[in-house]
Amino acid sequence: MRALLTSSGIKNDSIRAALVDLLGKPIAECNALFVPTAIYPFPGGPGMAYRAITGQSASPLCELGWKSLGVLELTALPSIDEAAWVPTVRDADALLFWGGDPLFLAQWMRRSGLTALLPTLRPEAVYVGVSAGSIAATSTFVETYEEPPRGTDGPLGSKDVVFTTPEGDVDRILVTGQGAGLVDFAVIPHLDHPHHPDASLPNAELWASHIPAPTYAIDDETALKVVDGVTEVVSEGRWKLFQP
Repeated sequence: MRALLTSSGIKNDSIRAALVDLLGKPIAECNALFVPTAIYPFPGGPGMAYRAITGQSASPLCELGWKSLGVLELTALPSIDEAAWVPTVRDADALLFWGGDPLFLAQWMRRSGLTALLPTLRPEAVYVGVSAGSIAATSTFVETYEEPPRGTDGPLGSKDVVFTTPEGDVDRILVTGQGAGLVDFAVIPHLDHPHHPDASLPNAELWASHIPAPTYAIDDETALKVVDGVTEVVSEGRWKLFQP
């Protein structure tokens, strides 16, 4: 399976061209499935999922002109016979993973059986990630929380480091999680974005020091294109690679 891991969707012509190249045909000839699951732990998550599906988000993804677009809700899959959804996933040209909470998304990718299914999909199928959707494609990742989330079986990740935000008013906990292992590097999205102060360059360096793999910090104009294990940076913005 191929991958296009973005910080904020198909934000520029370079990233769009990379997507078309990965698909091997025009977007208008491709069937896609949209995975909104990661956004639900956030306040207003259902509304944000609706805006993404209807093309009203600031991160272009669903509105690119797909031949068909379906919604794959991971939290529903454990209660559904695999025969009802697995063929649809296998037939998709692209799986579109939305942003939100990467620990929550990674948990439901495992619980739904999708993590185990991904390596068996067609080689030309494309995993497209946005923010948390990109993070969850990796083997090991970190994310910051005021209080780490918990699943039915306990914490979703392991607490690592406590640090203070640039504003100096909130302690944040750096939590390590396990993703799908689709790629052999880690991703820190939203580099130096004003609405994501945790993802400053100094903090990205701190995060990367706790990840035992190469780590790309990418801004919203950058994406990572992966084919047969080879990674290409596609950027009209700023990025930095940290080695373990």
